Amino acid sequence: MEKGYESNELIDRLPPHLKQYIKPQNYDHYTPINQAVWRYVMRKNVDYLGKVAHESYLDGLRQTGISIEEIPSMYGMNRILKEIGWAAVAVDGFIPPNAFMEFQAYKILVIASEIRQLENMEYTPAPDIIHEGAGHAPIIASPDYAEYLRRFGEIGAKAILSAHDQDMYEAVRELSILKEAEGIPQSDIDAAEERVNALQAKKVEPSEMALIRNLHWWTVEYGMVGTVEDPKIYGAGLLSSIGESEWCMKAEVEKIPYSIDAAYQDFDITKPQPQLFVTPDFAYLQEVLEEFANTMAVRKGGWRGLKKLIDSKQVGTIELSTGLQITGVFTRMIQNEDNEVVFFKTEGPTALAYREKEVIGHGISRHAHGFSSPLGKLKKINLAIENMGPRDLQAYNFYDGKPISFEFESGITVEGLNVTGMRNLRGELMLIQFTDCTVTYQGEVLFKPEWGEFDMAVGKEVVSAFAGTADYLSFTQMTHKPSDTPTIMPEMSQADKTLNGLYQEVRDIRQSGTSSSDRMYEILMQLEQEFPSDWLLSLEIHEWGVANDSRWREQSQNHLLELQKTRPEVAHLIQGGLDLL
Repeated sequence: MEKGYESNELIDRLPPHLKQYIKPQNYDHYTPINQAVWRYVMRKNVDYLGKVAHESYLDGLRQTGISIEEIPSMYGMNRILKEIGWAAVAVDGFIPPNAFMEFQAYKILVIASEIRQLENMEYTPAPDIIHEGAGHAPIIASPDYAEYLRRFGEIGAKAILSAHDQDMYEAVRELSILKEAEGIPQSDIDAAEERVNALQAKKVEPSEMALIRNLHWWTVEYGMVGTVEDPKIYGAGLLSSIGESEWCMKAEVEKIPYSIDAAYQDFDITKPQPQLFVTPDFAYLQEVLEEFANTMAVRKGGWRGLKKLIDSKQVGTIELSTGLQITGVFTRMIQNEDNEVVFFKTEGPTALAYREKEVIGHGISRHAHGFSSPLGKLKKINLAIENMGPRDLQAYNFYDGKPISFEFESGITVEGLNVTGMRNLRGELMLIQFTDCTVTYQGEVLFKPEWGEFDMAVGKEVVSAFAGTADYLSFTQMTHKPSDTPTIMPEMSQADKTLNGLYQEVRDIRQSGTSSSDRMYEILMQLEQEFPSDWLLSLEIHEWGVANDSRWREQSQNHLLELQKTRPEVAHLIQGGLDLL
């Protein structure tokens, strides 16, 4: 089956569960109005951001092949990004947060290929190519920042989300799609907004993903660098928003020295930010990131980490002290009086791995209905099973092919025929296979002989817990699922087609450099009669007139000044365009 997108070495190495999100850019879907929106935003941004953005921004635009004049082609960007070791792929709007982070870990920029409507030129809650391409891409030309982004992806991909996070992701995605689509009833948008507000108002314990998403927001999206007194912009949300890039520099926006406290500062995606965090440099971002990573279950493990996975109801992984990794949807744990995990259980397809590679014979085909195992030390035996050598095992009657019965300190008992064991690279037992096995705890049967062979994981404790799989090949596309809500593509009316035709004609005249003064004047007249509320094309015509023909320049300027009165909501945008001239 044809991919539908142009690949390269970096994209080729992506796992299947990430490749499912990649889609063709479909460059010919961009309308002449889309191109004009890109050009206006980029001209305004470059003019303004040259003064307030981090020094790598303008250089980054050149290094990443992003033009002011036209929406960038992903293929062209990839040829240039390759020089700095990155690549870019097109996706459909928001994708699940773990998947987004994992793309970053592979040094792939995820770019929502759609572009905001003319009406949402200053800001849109939906990811679009202005935000992703003109915001994220230029700053990765800074090596320190690029490494921060990659490392953030590695750590963020392991962050455990909650069921609330999943609901929030779906609600925000739906709202962003509806707001950018044409012809959607206001009642539908209001209902979607109410769902987002209701979820935001819910008092829930923030998950790891919620906290690291806050760090991402206050750095990658809305970060500033330098000093509180003289900050520069580097966050993509600020770099791609005409309104917010100016608003953020005002005194009423509080500037706070960046620290791990940013993880506990929530944000509202639908409103300008009342405060922003300022990092002294990009290297400090990584210090804070590592400080936060030390609080995560991927490094701390234990019952708290396993509980986070159970609450998430998503595919996740625990690693035991022997290095054995269990990936699946965790549903239960039993703890002892010291809160140590003494039993765990998954339901549905489960796979075992060691050092991120699936253990041969222990994929989801063997463990299709789940996996469970006791953990800890045996009763009255100080030596953990994993630390037993061959003589110790014999002393406690662990013989292959012999029946055995033993009890853990927790009171869990195992009775069955010991078939074989599997060791890790340190020579420690990490898996023991039994047949005709019964596992019980306080009168409850945890495993019955009729369920098949019992594979018992060996380990004193859970040393790590994280989202996703140990070996991504174990689950292929099950790890993340694309949303059921696709972006709604607008349908053009005949009037839309006519207006786009005029935009294209002006664009062709400007790019060809031909003398077409009479035709430009005719288009201006047609605009005033048929599309009296359109301001962006009128501005482009006036721009051309200022540079090429003064005969009707006054008339085009008067038309724009009249539009400022009749359409006060875009008056500042018109003025911004006039100021550029």
